[in-house]
Amino acid sequence: MLMTLFHQGATAEEIVNRYPSLNLADVYATIAFYLKHQSEVESYLQQRQQQAQEIRVINQERFDPQGLRDRFLARKAARQA
Repeated sequence: MLMTLFHQGATAEEIVNRYPSLNLADVYATIAFYLKHQSEVESYLQQRQQQAQEIRVINQERFDPQGLRDRFLARKAARQA
């Protein structure tokens, strides 16, 4: 989130204004770390995104979303009957 806003041109101050629970010094530290280690961070984020996609595929194979929805609707109808 923070780096997305940074890439969109937001300053550290704008990010803190948008998310007041963040600390300005921490936002600057995060941006500095990112700029210093950009390739490693991007690689890490890409790996995590790939892992998330793989897990999503596995879960969709194990738990058919339409079948799950149908079961929930059947339970709801049974309770209302």
